[in-house]
Amino acid sequence: MTKNRSTTVSRSALRALAALAVIAGVAMVACSPQGAGGLTERLSVATGGTGGVYYPYGGGVAKVISDHLEGVEATAEVTAGTVDNLKFISNRGADLAFVLADSLDDAAQGRGAFADFGTVPARALAVLYDNLNQLVTLEGKGIESVADLRDRIVSTGAPGSGTEITALRVLEAVGLDPDADIRKQSLGAAQSVDAIKDDKIDAFFWSGGIPTGSVLDLASTPGRTVKLVPNTDTLPFLHENYGDAVYHGVTIPSTTYPGMSGDVEAVGVANVLVVHEQMSEDLAYRITKALFDHQDELAAIHPEAEKLSVESAVTGSTVPFHPGAVRYYQELGAWPGT
Repeated sequence: MTKNRSTTVSRSALRALAALAVIAGVAMVACSPQGAGGLTERLSVATGGTGGVYYPYGGGVAKVISDHLEGVEATAEVTAGTVDNLKFISNRGADLAFVLADSLDDAAQGRGAFADFGTVPARALAVLYDNLNQLVTLEGKGIESVADLRDRIVSTGAPGSGTEITALRVLEAVGLDPDADIRKQSLGAAQSVDAIKDDKIDAFFWSGGIPTGSVLDLASTPGRTVKLVPNTDTLPFLHENYGDAVYHGVTIPSTTYPGMSGDVEAVGVANVLVVHEQMSEDLAYRITKALFDHQDELAAIHPEAEKLSVESAVTGSTVPFHPGAVRYYQELGAWPGT
């Protein structure tokens, strides 16, 4: 049975755009000195492209760590997204990373994009919020379903992104070969918006939280009416082939982007904040605690952070939780079985 989760936006959608302006200040704060005396531990937070949610949210995480963990500085890094982030975790090129649960499962099993790379020893700190597989087009394009993408110019996401993995699976679910049945482009969210504005593509996939700043920009463009295409008809295929624990149905409310004519049902997958399994228990505990103690600061940067809760943070990860995170949840009585 398909699970449905209703997703709401409790702050002005315009704040998603304002968050990008905040990031410049966040990066400066994240790199600021912690004060004289003692060694400073520097952490890197692998996020995503500037047009999505990972980057502003990750900037908030870096700021919270830098401001509230003594002797620790963190910096948010722009990346291609989930797949690259997991590889950074594996080779210690990043200390924390935002990742999608489906790619995280592949990384743990050493399959898919990680078949040649090998397994990734990632551990979860928290399940943050749902990523929505947003299939974005414009009114008048004649695209009402995923199947209507046949013979169209479609961006399936940046190479090395979780968007790309989910998009290819959604296309597979309706019998479309991305290399033969569509004219595939591989663009990030911001680049996809520029391309669809210039009529260079007909539609694009984007896996992200809502509102996504770049999609909001498209929806606010005069003379353009954004259209989100439902895709939950692909869930039976996704459940059969990739397990029913990873993908679920999510409602995108009609108030999410200007011009939407109604709610849209989309494929959802959990976002997980992960670290390397060898991160010290103390540091993982302190980071996890800081995220919840200062959640208001995260939410001030992006509204998706309002969804962070100790109850939802412990369910939906496709890898084990780090012992430091488990200790924090146990102290609150939120860990399953506590």
